[in-house]
Order: sequence, then C-alpha cells, then structure tokens
Amino acid sequence: MTHKDIFEEAFPQFTQVGGNHYTKFKIQPYEFISKNNLSFFQGNVVKYVCRYQRKGGAEDLKKIVHYCQLEMLKMKDAKK
Repeated sequence: MTHKDIFEEAFPQFTQVGGNHYTKFKIQPYEFISKNNLSFFQGNVVKYVCRYQRKGGAEDLKKIVHYCQLEMLKMKDAKK
C-alpha cells in the first residue's frame, strides 16, 4: 500500500472514482445530500444537476427529469 492509498482510505471524501466532475465544488454533492437527508431520487437530482455541464450534458438533464418523475411517483404512492 502506498502513501496515497493510505490517504484515500482515511479520507474518502477527497477521492473521486471515475473522473473529477465533483471535485471542483465548494460543497461536494454527497455532503449536501447526506446532511440534508435527501431521498435516493432527490439525491440523484442534486448529483446530476451538479455534473451535467462537466460530464453528461443532455443525457444528465434527461436523468434529472427521470428522477423527478420517480420522486413524484413515490409521493403519489405514499398518499394511497
């Protein structure tokens, strides 16, 4: 194990696997999602809103809409 591996294991919040599209933010999406106790669908909306310009473009915007629709379905099902 290298010194870098020890650092990444001790501080996973400073590591991103598969790119660097979240590392430029002052507040990481995972931190915002976690501290605000967002649902899975809400968290994905935050994640894709944060990254669409740096990574997925229009496809990520479609994912935002999809996760919003799933959240609305969840709300509808909860009312039943």
